[in-house]
Order: sequence, then C-alpha cells, then structure tokens
Amino acid sequence: MSTHTLTSDHPPAALRDALWDAVLEGDEHTATGLVLDALRDGADAESLLLDVIVPVQGTIGVEWAANRISVAQEHAATAVNDRVVGALSRSRAAHRDRTAGAAGRVTVACVDGEWHALQARILAEVLTLRGLRVDFLGAQVPTAHLIAHLHRTGADAVALSASLATRLPAAHAAITACQATGTPVLAGGAAFGEDGGFARLLGADAWAPDARAAAALLAAGIAPRTPRAHQPIDDLPHLGDQEYTLVVRSKAQLVKAVLVGLDERFPAARAYSEAQRERTAEDVAHIVDFLAAALYTDAAELFTGFLDWTGDILAARHVPALSLVPALEVLGEELRDFPRATRHLRLAAGRLRPNTPHGKHA
Repeated sequence: MSTHTLTSDHPPAALRDALWDAVLEGDEHTATGLVLDALRDGADAESLLLDVIVPVQGTIGVEWAANRISVAQEHAATAVNDRVVGALSRSRAAHRDRTAGAAGRVTVACVDGEWHALQARILAEVLTLRGLRVDFLGAQVPTAHLIAHLHRTGADAVALSASLATRLPAAHAAITACQATGTPVLAGGAAFGEDGGFARLLGADAWAPDARAAAALLAAGIAPRTPRAHQPIDDLPHLGDQEYTLVVRSKAQLVKAVLVGLDERFPAARAYSEAQRERTAEDVAHIVDFLAAALYTDAAELFTGFLDWTGDILAARHVPALSLVPALEVLGEELRDFPRATRHLRLAAGRLRPNTPHGKHA
C-alpha cells in the first residue's frame, strides 16, 4: 500500500475547498485540473480519492439536505465529481508501480435497484490502485447477472454496495446467491447501518465502514462460507408473518388510500396542483418502501430513522414535519391487521408529534 500523502503544495483542506467550488459551479475543466495537477505534483491517487473527492461528495449531500443547493445542482455536482474520478482513473501517473491483478480479483457492484454508484466506483479505483484486478459492474446490477458474471470470472470476492435501506431485501438476495457460488461478500454503504448491523443480519461475510477499510479486508482475503442452499426466511424467521410481502404487493393501493385520506385530514392537500399531488404520491411511496424495509429487517429504528431524516429535510424547506403524521395515520388504518407495521407506524408518528415523550420536531 502506498504511504504517499497529499503534498504541501496541495494540502487536503485547501484542495477540498477548491474542488467544492468547482463542482458547485459545474466546472468540470477546473475540477479535473485541480486533481490532476495535484497528482502530477506528487499527491497520492488514493488520498485524492478518499481525502478529497469523497468528502466533497459528502458535502454535496449535506448541502442538498439543508436546502442550500437544488436537486439540479446536486446532480450536476455529482456528475462532475464522477468525471473527475474517471480522469484520475485514466491518468497513467495514478497507476505507476502497480501490478494489476497481483492481489486477486474482486467484483464490485451495486445491488439491484441501487442507482448511487459513485462510492462503489471509488472503491473499485482504490482496489485497482492496491493491485487487485477489479470488475466494476456499476449501478443497479440484477442478481442473476451478477451470478452469471461470478461463474464466468471466478472472482475471489464480491464487494456489494447499497446506499438506501429500501435496497436491503435485494441486497439479501444478492448476498445469498453469491455465497451459494462459494464467493464471499463484503457489504458496504449507508444502507447497512453505521455499525454494519444490517450486513450481519443479512449474513454478509464482512462489512466495512469506508473504502479504506474495505480495501484492507479485500486485499487480505475474505474466507468464503461453506455454500448452502437456504431462503431469506432462514435468516429472518419473522418474514413468516407475510407482513413484508403483503405490504409490498399492496403498495399502489396504500399510496392511493393515503392520497384520499390526506384530502380529509390535511385540508391544505385539497388545493394541491397536479404536480404537487404527484410529488406527494412519490413521497408516500417512499414511506411505504421504508416501512417495507423495516418489516423485512424487523427493525423499527430503520423506519423511525427515515422519518426523522425526512422531517429534517422538510424543516429545511419550511414544511412542518407534523404534516407527515396524517399519512402515517391513514397507513395505520389500512394496515390495522398487521401488528408489526402498526407498531412501526405508531412509533414513527409519536416521534413526529410535538409534546410527546418521543417527539422530535415541534
């Protein structure tokens, strides 16, 4: 592993600030020039990826959540950051003194339905810099395609990325299928929790909190488990109550019921424009998706955490988080025969209401 750091001419904080300014302006030329100039001046490519580009990407998300940049700015800045990674990857200087594939072969992929691929791409670049042969499959990789790739290439391990908890059921299917081929799975990304608890719950062979830790684990090698045929319910026996399956199947009906119920319980909704109603329907669909993920994992904190985050997002946009409560109440009535779902909804509503023991957003 390289011991080089960023140079005195390009200290990390100053370079991060300059890169942030460039990506915020959508200035790909300047952003790329900053990173490549630092590389030519002796900065280590891995440090540029992990100590400059990754923090800037984190700032993009923070600024969007705080409503200080628009969705369009967030998308444009992320696209520039992605192209900076590509320019760094293509630079010969980044790969000096590397022996490709000497340390093994790893497949890096995002789970089916996961569109946020930049973090996985950065991991793929770091692994390549550390001498591994890397197959980066990109965003939203269907599990069947992933397994076909493993059979063809015989990878030593799979690094599986997911940023949204709603992808956990798909991640579980991918983990199980990869392990059935004898290939160990390293899980990473925000979906698996700050401490990797969901990675362990779903049976991943390893979990890493960031790219450096993931690269160290993969370079050292992850021992595969003995292949065994099993179903998700073997890992998660609570799925036997069918609540997860039924909520997923009835998603469209639940969204429709909430929209109708909001007209009765939240008078302001009656004046919504067509565009506002479409956006509300999307928001309700996200609520149902996260409720389903909470039912899949039997983790109430997954759903309440999502509602807390959503409440903060709304507050930053001057919308009271309490406006979410009527939607939760309607869902609770629609799912009154589902005890786990009812419990999650009641707990989440309690956290959103003011003057309650768990209320957070007044």
